[in-house]
Amino acid sequence: MVNNFTQSIKESNKTMTNEKFIYEAKELVRDYIADTIDKTETVPEFETYVVWNCYILGYQKALISTTLPDKMYYEVTYNAEKNEIYLDAYVKIHNRAIKM
Repeated sequence: MVNNFTQSIKESNKTMTNEKFIYEAKELVRDYIADTIDKTETVPEFETYVVWNCYILGYQKALISTTLPDKMYYEVTYNAEKNEIYLDAYVKIHNRAIKM
């Protein structure tokens, strides 16, 4: 899937600030949702937000969720060395408190 994010990475010559990464990662999630939603439905209005992000061992990572009621969350990883982006989509199955 070629999108604005991959094009902007190519044009930026691997320069990726955290602010740019977060902005582009959220856009990538929005594009993914638009591409994968049931085509018989219209895409509802929704927000994307960052749950967590970090830079570790040459990778920028973000966990992103949306206001959609689908229980999905997304892990977006940017590998600067290879100039690649990875998008993993997950669905939340359980949330359980465990007493210690």
